[in-house]
Amino acid sequence: MTVQLLSPEGMFQPVPYHHVSIGTGTRHVHVAGQIARDAAGAPVATGDLTGQVAQALRNTALGLAGAGADFTDVVRLRFFVTRWSPDQMDAFLAGITSVADELGIPRPFPPASLIGVDYLFEPDVLVEVEAFAVLD
Repeated sequence: MTVQLLSPEGMFQPVPYHHVSIGTGTRHVHVAGQIARDAAGAPVATGDLTGQVAQALRNTALGLAGAGADFTDVVRLRFFVTRWSPDQMDAFLAGITSVADELGIPRPFPPASLIGVDYLFEPDVLVEVEAFAVLD
């Protein structure tokens, strides 16, 4: 196994992600920010944070697969969400939960950050996901 996920004793618990990941492989995979677009570039789930999180993660899975990886190889996820406020957390987490089994996303998740931003590159984009993985 190239990735070990852990949350050492004394760190804030419980959280929906591990605090630490250890990658022991030699190949690093960096998946650029993925958004809610289909293969033709058409918007998916316009105005729906839950749907956009799900589609962005599906696109992330495609990027990982292209490099011979999957979510079990991920050492870090980074989410950017437009106009973030804490009342969006349920919708955000629902998007992850809706595809976690489908995409093989471990639970708790790999270390993750959720960063609120004013806007992303197009006005309909509510979320962008970056993934970092390690392979043998």
